[in-house]
Amino acid sequence: MVKDINKNKYDLKIKELIRHNKLYYDRSSPSISDSQYDKLKKEIIELENKFPYLVSKNSPSKNIGFIPSKNFEKFKHKIPMMSLSNAFDKEDLKNFEKKIFNFLNDRIKFNYSVEPKIDGISASLTYINKKLKYGVSRGDGRTGEIITENLKTIKDIPLEIKNKDFPNEIEIRGEVFIKNKDFTNIKDKFANPRNAASGSLRQKDPSETKKIPLNFIAYTFGYFENDFLKYQSDFLIYLKKWGFKTNKDNKVLSSIEELINFHKKFENKRYNLDYDLDGLVYKVNDLDLQKRLGFTSNAPRWAIAHKFSADSAFTKINNIEIQIGRTGALTPVAKVEPVNIGGVVVSNATLHNEDEIIRKDIRTGDIVKIERAGDVIPHVVEVDKSKRNNSSKSFKFPTKCPSCGSNTIKEFNRATKKYDAVRRCTNEGFGCERISIEKIKHFISKEALNIDGFGKKVVEKFWNLKLIKKPQDIFKLDFNLIKNLEGWGELSVKNLKNSIQKSSNTSLQRFIYSLGIRHIGIENAKLISENVKNISTFIEIIKKKEFEKFINIDGIGETQINSLKAFFSEQSNFRILIELQNILKIQSPNLIKNGILKNKTFMFTGKLDGISRAEAKSLIENNSGTTVSNISKSLDYLVIGEKPTKRKVDQAKVLKIEIISKNDLLKLLNSVN
Repeated sequence: MVKDINKNKYDLKIKELIRHNKLYYDRSSPSISDSQYDKLKKEIIELENKFPYLVSKNSPSKNIGFIPSKNFEKFKHKIPMMSLSNAFDKEDLKNFEKKIFNFLNDRIKFNYSVEPKIDGISASLTYINKKLKYGVSRGDGRTGEIITENLKTIKDIPLEIKNKDFPNEIEIRGEVFIKNKDFTNIKDKFANPRNAASGSLRQKDPSETKKIPLNFIAYTFGYFENDFLKYQSDFLIYLKKWGFKTNKDNKVLSSIEELINFHKKFENKRYNLDYDLDGLVYKVNDLDLQKRLGFTSNAPRWAIAHKFSADSAFTKINNIEIQIGRTGALTPVAKVEPVNIGGVVVSNATLHNEDEIIRKDIRTGDIVKIERAGDVIPHVVEVDKSKRNNSSKSFKFPTKCPSCGSNTIKEFNRATKKYDAVRRCTNEGFGCERISIEKIKHFISKEALNIDGFGKKVVEKFWNLKLIKKPQDIFKLDFNLIKNLEGWGELSVKNLKNSIQKSSNTSLQRFIYSLGIRHIGIENAKLISENVKNISTFIEIIKKKEFEKFINIDGIGETQINSLKAFFSEQSNFRILIELQNILKIQSPNLIKNGILKNKTFMFTGKLDGISRAEAKSLIENNSGTTVSNISKSLDYLVIGEKPTKRKVDQAKVLKIEIISKNDLLKLLNSVN
């Protein structure tokens, strides 16, 4: 039984690896970051080490890359193009060195050739009689694709070598990449510089490849006829002598401590470079020792890649702009020099609020560390004040709304006895342009009216063309006029029209949420809709200002009620409510009254494995259970997933709320079915 579970777990990870290899190597379109890919490989190898019977022919311990594309002629490498093992910390480097000593059965002294690991595409150049004969991709490490004509378009690659000491036959290996400044001119076509380089090399027409500003850095060799060199560092010197570009930051170091210190310094320095790096490569410098150490099934024993953090980067703040949300919140955003973080090019980073700017003393022109974890919005972690210009000035947060000129305030929170960190525009209606635009974006969003094809950019464009100014204008659009706009045609207009018509039939829950009332999220909208039962009752309560009726709804408190009062105290918001009621078909909630989870409340924290949160909520609600967004004494279960919020877990323990996993939830459902 345990053996079957382990095999199923392993097979799923292998299947996932194959899919990501195809996306990365064959389609030049990775869907996960390098760090996530490395983590997946590590998990597979750990399972293999623990349960040797699992090893698959598709294991990363046996294979590199992906099967070469059928679009290009295949070429078998004389010496396989192996990938490198990865190190992430000092302990990994100690283990790497220990394995070297164990293999050699000797604690022999040696140096390391240290070379920056450029985040690009590996390429192999075979020279015969001093002329470039073959240019080949890595492929699966053993067989690549012949892309000679595409590689010949790169100015850094010599087509013929004149030097007398250049071998009659040699295979030189290096990295094809695009500089960040060049990528800015083509960033609309590619996700990041690496994808741009990969996609360019896979063009069938070399004239198309030539249009892309590709570069090449040489760093090692495969086959080398009559190899006369003693050290890797010597080979790098000869590469430069022969006309190849090498990295000026190549270095020779002697110990693990030196490697660690250089890595720390270079992680900061790399953000001043004009190309992306994802780590440093350490090679045993002595070529005779390299030959003795040889290879494992997929990696050299004499080299390792010491990866940088994939979730952070240093870059420069060019400007600080103020964005205004649908609830009037003023959010400062740093416009930064574009930087690649975990495979994503970041040009904006949130600064959160005025207090955060003051606390960290963030200024325009600062060199800052940007962090991005998963899908979290990139944010500024710290400022490198040692690089600050003496003429820099503190950022002054606006006391007037940059959009409408209304006063901005920080509200006093009675619960915390403190003023909120967020400063807000005091305009509650549609008198503020930026708030109005954001409210319309919210109105058409997925959890609100869910108008497919009516994205944020469409809202901005239609607003600028004065086609929409309020949510109800969406249902009065002139489609004949839109058909003549750039980027629109018969089909796209027809699809938009159908989406709008479809959205006009919506639930009361979605409708209340779509209004964009502060503190009324999708869960609170659901609680209100289930309590009032229909749109007429909801409007009647608003009209008579009987907001105290909402206090009896479990989960709705003083904060939500005050927010409802403030929102509908603005007459324009009430008029919009009435007009939308006349346009839309708003369905009353279809309540399941006697399901197996009746009177049970659930809350989620962390990412659930194998099931989306929306699906889990649906399972609960379809069985008469309730999901909430805040912890209180009335909560029955806190469902935790991967990386749960510690504060929520601790709070649940204090309140003696039962904490369960996703599997526990499914057992709960099954046990009462």
